Amino acid sequence: MSLRFLRRRARYLIPGCLVLLLGGCLALPQTGLFAFRLAVTSLGVENIRIGPYALDAGLDTSDLTSLIASSLGTGSLPIQATMAMGLGLPAGIPAVRMSGFDWNLDVPGLETVSGRYEQDVALSPGDDADLSLPVAFDLLQGDRSQLAPLVDLARQMGRTGELPAGSELAITPGDLSGLGMTLPAGLLTPTLRLTVGEDGTLRPLGDQASS
Repeated sequence: MSLRFLRRRARYLIPGCLVLLLGGCLALPQTGLFAFRLAVTSLGVENIRIGPYALDAGLDTSDLTSLIASSLGTGSLPIQATMAMGLGLPAGIPAVRMSGFDWNLDVPGLETVSGRYEQDVALSPGDDADLSLPVAFDLLQGDRSQLAPLVDLARQMGRTGELPAGSELAITPGDLSGLGMTLPAGLLTPTLRLTVGEDGTLRPLGDQASS
């Protein structure tokens, strides 16, 4: 085999090997650190308070006069609650650590609220992370003629422990660490958007029509 033939063959082999090596490097974050797919495994609401009244104590909202009168002077009628949420990973995804996340919650009839969970979250398949996020709404920020239905909505959430149908939740993961590497927020980690269906189940936003 001539030297000229070997050189020509090497000329074609070397670029091909480089393509394979680069392809392997680019695929590593997707097959190892990701194909990252964050899953919200549970979502509920608890410890609801309207002003100074705890719904767990059996607040009677049939007569709103005293409740409203006590709040009109201050210009606010806050609803405070805890959003209980479970986060996990699908089977086959390696365990990772997420450096917090941004969240946004839109409940029909109430103002949109958002926040940031600052603590690190350890995620692994089959072992959900149970988190508690404080949320607060002000009933007097909207149409005051709708105050009674909104208080009834809060009462319903206190009774069922669930967000009402049509509620939308968005989660934007922070930095992800695992397998000896770190992915900055936003790299292969898109915002997860979910909505609460009529039956109370969580669905990816936009999937209502397919159900």
